[in-house]
Amino acid sequence: MRVAITGASGLIGNNLALRLLSEGHQVVAADRHRSNSLDDLDVDFVEVDVLDSDSLRKAFDGVEVVFHLAALISIVGDPDGMVRRVNVEGPRNAARAALDVGVRRMVHMSSVHAFDLHTCGPSLDESGPRTTGAHAPAYDRTKFDGEQEVRKLIDEGLDAVIVNPTGVFGPRDFGGGRIGETIQQLRSGKIPVTVGGGFDFVDVRDVVGGVIGALEHGRTGENYLLSGTRISIRELAQIVAAVDHSKPPRLNVPLGLVKPLAPLVEFFTPKDDTPLFTRDSLHALQYSPSVSHYRAAMELGYAPRPIHISVADTIGWMDAHLDQV
Repeated sequence: MRVAITGASGLIGNNLALRLLSEGHQVVAADRHRSNSLDDLDVDFVEVDVLDSDSLRKAFDGVEVVFHLAALISIVGDPDGMVRRVNVEGPRNAARAALDVGVRRMVHMSSVHAFDLHTCGPSLDESGPRTTGAHAPAYDRTKFDGEQEVRKLIDEGLDAVIVNPTGVFGPRDFGGGRIGETIQQLRSGKIPVTVGGGFDFVDVRDVVGGVIGALEHGRTGENYLLSGTRISIRELAQIVAAVDHSKPPRLNVPLGLVKPLAPLVEFFTPKDDTPLFTRDSLHALQYSPSVSHYRAAMELGYAPRPIHISVADTIGWMDAHLDQV
């Protein structure tokens, strides 16, 4: 079949395109810019802007399935309103365009952050609280609001499923994602200490498997959490060191000592650089439940691999493609 992927140049997007092409499908790669992540993939690239409904309708015309992956990730809030526009208006426009042109099914890529990690307690499944309060980071609120826009179109007849991955990393990270960058910094010794807290990390290839499972078996209007392994940042550093034959940071600083410094780090970091940590990123590490993927396993056949394999494969890919990242 012919399918369209918004945000195709990103980590999940290019891995999804690779998988779909290997299964014999035609892929329309829809993104604002074509990156080198698509250079080795036989896709039909179409320039789109998720804030431009006409460009989306043109990209979706003649396709059977739409995977809406385009989003704007932020750990520094939403200073200019663009995070909200892309993450809320974008899903609305994509869902409307998919319905208008008669797409058979849409899979919307949300995030675990659409669930309220602050109030859910030590564990989370799809019945958990959703992110609606001002206590949550701006990115988290926009991901839930984006889901709500998709649901409005489901009520009008769109057949759509929503998936919620945790912290995604893995091979083909041409854009230097946050987790991949952290792994590289740990390898090079640029992170001298680890901080308390942890998160659930999942292999991008397993997320792709969950996305395809959602397409084939997901129930219309349902959410599916796609989690991997919840570990501390210290444990992640130890896995990286074991794979890389290096030494992990010796010191682990409690979050309580680091949090008061976050506003200063944000203030003094140059505008074009990403802060080492922020209030939003520490929020994710502090409120990090054990995320159940039971529903995805039972209904989609979802089965994430061990995290040490993911780390090893990621490092191996990085070493082979350093000149392209």
